[in-house]
Amino acid sequence: MDDSTISDKPSIYDEILDKSNEIGFTMPSDIFIGTLLKTLITSKPQSNILELGTGIGLSLSWMIEGLDETSKLISIDNDPSLIEIAKGFFGNDSRVELICEDGSSWIKNYRGDKFDLVFADAWPGKYSENDEILSLIEVGGFYVIDDMKPQSNWPDGHEEKVDNLIEYLEGRKDFSLTKLEWSTGIIIMTKKY
Repeated sequence: MDDSTISDKPSIYDEILDKSNEIGFTMPSDIFIGTLLKTLITSKPQSNILELGTGIGLSLSWMIEGLDETSKLISIDNDPSLIEIAKGFFGNDSRVELICEDGSSWIKNYRGDKFDLVFADAWPGKYSENDEILSLIEVGGFYVIDDMKPQSNWPDGHEEKVDNLIEYLEGRKDFSLTKLEWSTGIIIMTKKY
């Protein structure tokens, strides 16, 4: 299956992709993770959603498509220029809060409601602050990460970090875990208790 078979892309998706190419953004999310996130979020009406790693907003566009009118979504990135671009696309959506902050600090200081879905697409919440972020997920909520299959842009030693992360996640008895050899390599976890 290639991305030409996807017919329900967000209306703004191609515009964001063009902007990504224009500024030379080299880390856009795979389109298939977007479709998955939309589907999972659609299953959570009146939800509280968190994205760690806004990037240029490609995945965010899919996530917003899955939100109902009463849901909220926080998206965090430490790059002010990317947050400004994302605000240009999504800043008028009252359901969405875009935050420019170091993700590790944000996770450690967050005191709000738990989340129904966390998409960790940045170092914080994926390779650091694991215990903290997993404690912020509601029972029945999802934790989703991608890029678990080897990537051409991985630095030396990164595969070992991925292996260690997978071992840690598989050891969590409070979550049910599924690994998908699909897209860029996906792990989906659901909080049991």
